[in-house]
Amino acid sequence: MDDTVLKTMAAPGEDPKRDTGATGKPLGGESGGCEPLRHAFAMRFASSPQGARLARRLAVRRLEEWGHPPASDTSCTVALLVAELAANAVRHGRVPERDFGLRLAFEARTRVIRIEVSDACPDRPPTSPQAPAPDAESGRGLLLVDILATRWGVTLRDFVGKTVWAEVAADSGQVP
Repeated sequence: MDDTVLKTMAAPGEDPKRDTGATGKPLGGESGGCEPLRHAFAMRFASSPQGARLARRLAVRRLEEWGHPPASDTSCTVALLVAELAANAVRHGRVPERDFGLRLAFEARTRVIRIEVSDACPDRPPTSPQAPAPDAESGRGLLLVDILATRWGVTLRDFVGKTVWAEVAADSGQVP
């Protein structure tokens, strides 16, 4: 993932309801009045519990803009996945003086939402999470990810750190 493009606000004269990529062009093509094929959101957050909470809140808000209300199954699932992956980035992937990144992408044609959380620590989480002891107070997060996500994984980043990603099938909410 290229961390240089973290656009979250529209430039003057740009339609704020249409997300754009590095070129400033709408993602999903140039077809004037047609529905965009892809929506995207990316932002960096302080590597703290407050940053993780803000990431979850903004993910829910963005999904609402994409036609998935906060009470929908899709929004609730994405909120849980973002909360878990962001909490892991803060707790296990924190590197002093480094933030973590959240990227959401919604592909309208396939109805898949991809969640990516990037941190600066290169340590990979286990790809097959093990069930913790029944009386353990932690260790269930990746089990939730494994159950809720259609698929998930870890990708090492080119320069530093890793990206933990998860994909979910979206319900049939309205596409803006």
